[in-house]
Amino acid sequence: MWWLSALGGIVALATGLLGPSDALDVIERIAPVLVFLIAVTVIAGLADAAKVFDVAAREAAHLARGRMWRLWLLVVVLATALTIVLSLDTCAVLLTPVVLAMARQLEIPPKLFAFTTVWLAGTASMLLPVSNLTNLLALHQFDRLGLGLRDYVGLSWRPAIAAILVTVAVLAGLFHKDLRRSYDVPPTPALDDKVLFWGSAAVCLALGPAFVTGIDVAWPAGAGALILVVLFAVRRRTQLTWALVPWRLVITVVGLFLVVGALTAHGLEGLLIDIAGSGGNLAAHLRLTGTAALGANAVDNLPAYLAMEPVASADGTRMMLLLIGVNCGCLLTLWGSLATLLWRDRCRAAGVHISWWSFLWRGLILTPLVLTGAVLAVSLG
Repeated sequence: MWWLSALGGIVALATGLLGPSDALDVIERIAPVLVFLIAVTVIAGLADAAKVFDVAAREAAHLARGRMWRLWLLVVVLATALTIVLSLDTCAVLLTPVVLAMARQLEIPPKLFAFTTVWLAGTASMLLPVSNLTNLLALHQFDRLGLGLRDYVGLSWRPAIAAILVTVAVLAGLFHKDLRRSYDVPPTPALDDKVLFWGSAAVCLALGPAFVTGIDVAWPAGAGALILVVLFAVRRRTQLTWALVPWRLVITVVGLFLVVGALTAHGLEGLLIDIAGSGGNLAAHLRLTGTAALGANAVDNLPAYLAMEPVASADGTRMMLLLIGVNCGCLLTLWGSLATLLWRDRCRAAGVHISWWSFLWRGLILTPLVLTGAVLAVSLG
């Protein structure tokens, strides 16, 4: 997908569909998001190398004391916390292989944990700006409306809680037979380097409070990445490779935004306004969110957000409804978000096959319920 995005961006620039000044405006706007994406990916990769997530998953298995439903609830908590604090990509990319390996070692069905990570990566990504790249982009528009971080959280906490609760309820319903199983408790893995482990864990734990201070999130993320890079340079230099830098994701994001910027400059905004409608009642709210969800499932949630931002930019409530659509509603297609694509790759690597139909029919159950619950939380809040 990254090369298609790159080709699209090049075509938009080469044909003049997007002028140089407009392209620079797009790059300037997404630059802090790209810095955050790179930094948090480096943090997550090094924390994974230090076995932070592996130990967390194994400790969850111990705390559950052999009961599947307890283990699953602990994974729910871990997936939700990782998504909120370290973004949905961290949950989808790093937690997925950990829980699938855990499921294989415990000889328990893996799909329960696979869908738990990917669904919560989407539906738990509402609460904080750092939870999703779309939220970071929306924060810029919130600033233009005179709304700060406190206003964002004031609008997001109700739909965020609703989306998480609906997701957990649907997972419990779909996988209720698996939740009745039991397993043998595994041993806790040995740590190769306790300094790296505790240093990485401390950085991950410190990011949560740092992200809600109101400081541009690129700064604490960058500082955390720098601390871990220095720590690994001293303790385990071989771990520091260019593979830590998510260059394909960066190219994909830049290319997608250039393409959507070109389309927006040539009439896409007017078409989307007609489709999404206006108004402040519940039906209008559902229409806006539903339109955003359909766009996310068609072309990925990042370009869908950028294309629809002008439609929802009138006030904070409409912006939150847009975020509900692109964040929680992108779980019908395997290309609905970058996190979903990366999640499927991790499933394949672990030998867990998830077909497009298997993903779609479960998503058709979850998506209408989670969108309705989150929109109701906004409209009735």
